Amino acid sequence: MQNGRDINTTPGSASRRILRVATAPVSFAAAVMLAGCSRAPTFNILGSFFPAWILCSVIGILLAVALRLFFVRIKLEAQLKPLILVYPCLALFFTFTLWLLFFS
Repeated sequence: MQNGRDINTTPGSASRRILRVATAPVSFAAAVMLAGCSRAPTFNILGSFFPAWILCSVIGILLAVALRLFFVRIKLEAQLKPLILVYPCLALFFTFTLWLLFFS
């Protein structure tokens, strides 16, 4: 007790205590997350750095378009239902496969 008042019941002491308790885990989490950032997978294309996922996405979309042309040529596209799901899934498949092959 200090001057007839309990130190733990002074105005603002609870918020300072909560702030002190919350600061340690947040600081620890930030340090752990920053430790994982060793090198970003990027490509230097004409002097500009692009993330690797963009390149994988573009190549995946182009591969899906090429596969669509192949399916049309062999007349397989008529059997594929629903097309609005088939081609985005193929593009994602190619994108994720490329990412795993080159950046895993």
